[in-house]
Amino acid sequence: MGVLSGIRVVDFTRVVAGPYCTMLLGDLGAEVIKIEQPGKGDDTRSWGPPFVGGESAYFLSVNRNKKSVCLDLNNEDDLKVVHRLVAESDVVIENFRSGVMERFGLGYEDWHERHPRLIYCSISGYGRSGPYKDRAGYDVIVSAMGGLMGITGTPEGEPVKTGVALTDVITGLNAFSAIQTALYHRERSGQGQRLDVSLLSAELAALINAASSYLIAGEVPQPQSSAHGSIVPYQAFRAADGYIVIGAANDKLFHKLCLALAHPEWATDERFRINAERVKNREALISLIEDALQAESVATWEPRLAQAGIAVGPVNRMDQVFQDPQVMHSQQVVSLAHPTAGDVRLVGPAVNYSLTPAEITSPPPLLGEHTQEIIKSYCDPSQPDDS
Repeated sequence: MGVLSGIRVVDFTRVVAGPYCTMLLGDLGAEVIKIEQPGKGDDTRSWGPPFVGGESAYFLSVNRNKKSVCLDLNNEDDLKVVHRLVAESDVVIENFRSGVMERFGLGYEDWHERHPRLIYCSISGYGRSGPYKDRAGYDVIVSAMGGLMGITGTPEGEPVKTGVALTDVITGLNAFSAIQTALYHRERSGQGQRLDVSLLSAELAALINAASSYLIAGEVPQPQSSAHGSIVPYQAFRAADGYIVIGAANDKLFHKLCLALAHPEWATDERFRINAERVKNREALISLIEDALQAESVATWEPRLAQAGIAVGPVNRMDQVFQDPQVMHSQQVVSLAHPTAGDVRLVGPAVNYSLTPAEITSPPPLLGEHTQEIIKSYCDPSQPDDS
């Protein structure tokens, strides 16, 4: 019995941000009912290859612990089922364009008076008001417009996106925490509320020091590959056989690094003695460190620097990530029995709760797998529509 056991979520979302949020709610025991378009379903069901057992790896990554129900909102009978389901639920989450839910009588204003405990979360690209409210918002577009792409990549290089849909994930995490906060508020007040989460707002909040550098000092941050604008050394370096990332985030750690690299004289060099001077003399110091690292392999340097108390790690490929001893120790990779794909290995929950653990109780659902179960259990069309 998860901490959110007894909470029913009607999930109208698709792609990443919304499904990531509702997956986390499902991990904590909420009943997540995923409403999908008949015959098509969530867009990510077709995003591949790779596919396994007819399911895309993309869809499988963010849709565990859910029930799939195929209902057509343009069909009068199906829409009645949806209305009954909302009337018996605690949370509605949607990521349609502005006005779509209202067209079907499923907007917040349609429900909050007759269902005052309902928590209604809307996820959009740019928010529910303003000049961009009707624009479609995908992760890569918002990451470009919101500044993340502008600080990612190499100096003078072409625009580079992050390796995963990071803006979507950040938005999903914001929605997840907002819904839990609203549930807590409801326990105290009895009142539900509306939550408006946008990719653009979530990304702006995640820009942290890059945003403050501009807002406070007027500095426009530029892409710096793996380097850090305010800390040196704090980046990837080329060793004899690959790249290794070193973070000496304060003067004490820098002194330890100098000793570990057998160059104690750098620690007293006026160009490098304190971080502010190291930032000014970045290029000279980085060149010296990289020359020293060329003498040995990544496998030699990593334990040596770690033993010296330096934050250090190799730049791993995905196969190396899941062979890493700490990753293996975490037991975060879980195997799920899927009805068509067989045993599917996925990354499990990130947080360990001492009293209320997150659990994976069911694999990502087949399209429409639970339609009849949900209709029979909660939304029998033979019953009067009292919504």
